[in-house]
Amino acid sequence: MNGVTNPRAFLESLYAAAVKRAQPSHTLGAFMPEPPSKAGARTVVVGAGKAAGAMAQAFEQLWLERYPSAPMSGMVVTRYGHTPPTPAALIGLQAKRNKASTSANLIKIVEAAHPVPDAAGLAAAEEILQSVQGLSADDLVVCLISGGGSSLLTLPCEGLSFPEKQAINQALLMSGANIGEMNCVRKHLSRIKGGRLAAACGAARLVTLAISDVPGDDVSVIASGPTVVDETTCSDALAILSKYGIGLNAALDKALQAGALETPKALGLQANTPAQIHLIATPQQSLEAAAEVVRAAGVNAYILSDEIEGESREVAKVHAALAISTQRGRSAFKTPCVILSGGETTVTVRPRTEGQVKGKGGRAGEFCLGLAQALNGAVGIYALAADTDGIDGVEDNAGAFVMPDTLQRAVQQGLGVSEHLARNDSYRFFAGLNDLLVTGPTHTNVNDFRAIYVV
Repeated sequence: MNGVTNPRAFLESLYAAAVKRAQPSHTLGAFMPEPPSKAGARTVVVGAGKAAGAMAQAFEQLWLERYPSAPMSGMVVTRYGHTPPTPAALIGLQAKRNKASTSANLIKIVEAAHPVPDAAGLAAAEEILQSVQGLSADDLVVCLISGGGSSLLTLPCEGLSFPEKQAINQALLMSGANIGEMNCVRKHLSRIKGGRLAAACGAARLVTLAISDVPGDDVSVIASGPTVVDETTCSDALAILSKYGIGLNAALDKALQAGALETPKALGLQANTPAQIHLIATPQQSLEAAAEVVRAAGVNAYILSDEIEGESREVAKVHAALAISTQRGRSAFKTPCVILSGGETTVTVRPRTEGQVKGKGGRAGEFCLGLAQALNGAVGIYALAADTDGIDGVEDNAGAFVMPDTLQRAVQQGLGVSEHLARNDSYRFFAGLNDLLVTGPTHTNVNDFRAIYVV
């Protein structure tokens, strides 16, 4: 029996289940490394990403529970406002540790800008790179990586000024390039991404714990793979820059043309202690967690894919067509059902016309605008699209809802779907309908979450 009485609350509960499944405190314990066995050996924890603060807290708590006397230090960088409150259990363990030691909290958490890097991120990356210098095979480096790390862990390559780095990053974000393309460029214009952090660790044992926010869970793409061998090339980076019309200074262009900025293709220094990489949370796992809640409510659940890419508004048209055909009994899906999907769509920011208001909104909101337009008021179809980090683009909402009466209410409020799509202005559209989902930072990130409830 279908137990859904409030479709909006139902959809929000699915998002909550997906986010909960990806919390570091729930997943990291199974992947904790053992400390070095040799007396005097070091354990250094580094990391970057929107979930880095939560990952650092979870790691430190587990470390103090399991290895209370083992030395450990480190630093991670996360987005401004994305450091969660320190759990009471961790505070207690820190106090106990401090009675026996003069050391402060073991892992320092700093904050920096995302998606366009700032000076705080630059300083953090410098400190992180310096912290792994001079280690031996007796030492351990743990790298905590999650989505957003590409912007937060920023160290421009030789010949690239920091303002130029910021401008290239901004241009990539507005170009419609997918995450793999953006991170290919970022790797080749960096002193820390694309395996360079791993190379700096030398012979130390290296363990990377990652939360995936990329289609296909490619660890070399997550946060631009600072500890992972990179298979892309300088030529690939040049082709992407050319594709989207993004220019470089002459010296940098020449360096890429000559292959002088190539990323490490092997980490030979670690031949005797190979790097370990563990995915502690993935988009698919979160979609499956949401599907469990759907089925518990007596509703059919179908997961399309966790790897969907493409323009948000175009992806929305495909989802709308599937939802309508399902409702009409023309698909393999049986109603009532929820159609779930994830991945990372893109938004190509349209040039503004003279006097046009600058649009506000992200991928999830743009998807919802396109979906509302394509559904055209279809009765019995409800949807939620949201970013699992709690921030859609750079606004304060996670995403938005689409209801059967969305277009009707929009007309009453004088809000035009086409006009808002034309200026990439999903935030104002759904704010005007009180249909934004606002959660605040979730302290994790497994990328896009979409749920369409078809009655």
